[in-house]
Amino acid sequence: MKTYNKANFFKHTFCEFQQIDNFEFPENTNYKSKSESIYFYTNEGVYRESNHWGRVANCRWKIAANENYKNQQIVIGFAKWTDFYPINSSEKIFFINVNFKERTAKLQTKHTEKDKKETFTNHLFTFSEAQKRIKQITHLFKDDKWAKYYAVAIKDLRFDAITAFISSDITLQQIKINLK
Repeated sequence: MKTYNKANFFKHTFCEFQQIDNFEFPENTNYKSKSESIYFYTNEGVYRESNHWGRVANCRWKIAANENYKNQQIVIGFAKWTDFYPINSSEKIFFINVNFKERTAKLQTKHTEKDKKETFTNHLFTFSEAQKRIKQITHLFKDDKWAKYYAVAIKDLRFDAITAFISSDITLQQIKINLK
């Protein structure tokens, strides 16, 4: 696994920053981007103050923010160097976490603190594979037309299809055929 630091963390990486409420950037802040994001580097990681998260240049940086967060709001986040992962790699280090109640799918890395403590059993994908699958899952949650040919309740059908989809390398089309 690649090691990230202040010289390479901004090159094709995925990271989920944690919102920090009380951090003052020193006068000698390490870097200010063209889009006005401010960065401060420590031995443990990087602080970032920004009003844009998600797609950042060639990276995918999310913010795990409190419930008051609104898009385009300036937020400070912190990420350890070990929280950065390559997105242009063929390494299968991502899995998909689905919340059926909220009808959402979220990309996660196998290297979270919880995963380090437990035996890891989720099916893993490359970043691009996981992104494509999340897009398809989002469509499954929004559209019911595909389910009209099945004699099963849509809620159960969705659960079975999505669970199979995030647990294997089988295509969604093949899963739908297998469910008939």
